[in-house]
Amino acid sequence: MSTTYQKFEQPEAAGPARYVKGARLVDVIGGKVISDPVVKIEGRKFTALGSARDVLIPQGAEVIDCSGLTLMPGLIDCHLHTMMFNCLTFHNYRVAQWEITPELQQMYGVFHAQLCFDMGFTTLRDLGLASSRGLMTAHLCAVRDAINAGIIEGPRMLIGGFTSITGSHLDLINPRAMQRLGFQTADGPWELRKLARQNMLVGCDVVKTCATGGGGTDKEEPDIRNMTQEEIDAIVDEAHAFHKIAAVHCFTPNGQKMALQAGADTIEHMVFSDQETADSIAASNVWMTPTLLHRTDHAIEMRRLQGTSMFVINKMKSIQDSCFNTFQRMHKTGVKIAMGTDMGFDPEMGTNAKELGIYVDLGMSTMEALQTATINGARAIRMEKDIGSIEAGKLADLIAVKGDPTVDIRCLTEKKNIQIVMKEGRVFADRREGGSGKNVVSVSPGDWKKVDYL
Repeated sequence: MSTTYQKFEQPEAAGPARYVKGARLVDVIGGKVISDPVVKIEGRKFTALGSARDVLIPQGAEVIDCSGLTLMPGLIDCHLHTMMFNCLTFHNYRVAQWEITPELQQMYGVFHAQLCFDMGFTTLRDLGLASSRGLMTAHLCAVRDAINAGIIEGPRMLIGGFTSITGSHLDLINPRAMQRLGFQTADGPWELRKLARQNMLVGCDVVKTCATGGGGTDKEEPDIRNMTQEEIDAIVDEAHAFHKIAAVHCFTPNGQKMALQAGADTIEHMVFSDQETADSIAASNVWMTPTLLHRTDHAIEMRRLQGTSMFVINKMKSIQDSCFNTFQRMHKTGVKIAMGTDMGFDPEMGTNAKELGIYVDLGMSTMEALQTATINGARAIRMEKDIGSIEAGKLADLIAVKGDPTVDIRCLTEKKNIQIVMKEGRVFADRREGGSGKNVVSVSPGDWKKVDYL
């Protein structure tokens, strides 16, 4: 199945080739490190790479000197929610849900995406949001399109549209008592097909649905079935009919089995598992996103400080060990893993790379973890022909890092270490000594006001 994304193709930039040289390059395809690399870029794409003895730099050519730095592909977060009411920008997400307009929240969506971009995440798959004013699919698509058109700086974005039943986990992200305007949820296979079509009409890249309950909502247990098999089959079929990816939120083996039977492309979250289902997922072409950063004690504390109910806090803590154990089971079994954080309410936008440290702590090698956020992520979102690795013919998404993430993956979590952020051949951030001093976002946490009117 080919996949169609909303993007504006830019003409190749005129002018001579440019060259990037560094201390080492992470080859995520070969699973190795290349010493003394040189990368050649023409227009928006990589056209050659190799060691300095293999790729000669002509005299007088433009050189981006990253001596001493590690070159690697731009990072990919396959599951987050940039327009969710985030702990960086609101005192209390419950107040924000009622009092922040969709238009203002859209601006925060831009801001949150830029915070991630500044930290080397050149591609984000935003899996949607619902609000008291309706689904936010059109707002998110507008952010994506504004970035693609060059109106604002930001990462490449793929947008998901919520397509779920009344009272599902995705519905209960909002308060039960909240008035729900517009066509937000649907029931029965044909009504759900219509909702999927409506999301695709406004431009979503991914149809996001929900097979089970979840962790971050009030008075809802994770093992509640959120959809019949007939309903989930209809949603996935509708997505595939329009050459879109179908992403399914699953917390339980039963939900995972339903997603596999329906032909889902990605399964979201790793929470509960059994070996039989893990074996089935490993044998399939389905990718899983773990979303473990959302499960840490720090994230739970952020939710507590935002006014989250104790029911949710206790539920998040109670499933924590199961999430980590399931990741280890899935990794050991050979399940295809692409990095996703579920960043939204918590933790802080821009800290996405902390997810990779958790993977390493739970048994992945550093190279395997880096692959989840690069080539694996690209394969999961069906963009591996364009992004995910530094190879001739691919879009020139590249970051230059102070430190060696194949030795210490946590060097990716410090902004000062992300020295260069390049997307499609253009440098958007340059924090090298003697560089331009350019940031995507020139503020630090605490520099902006929280506007939930408390």
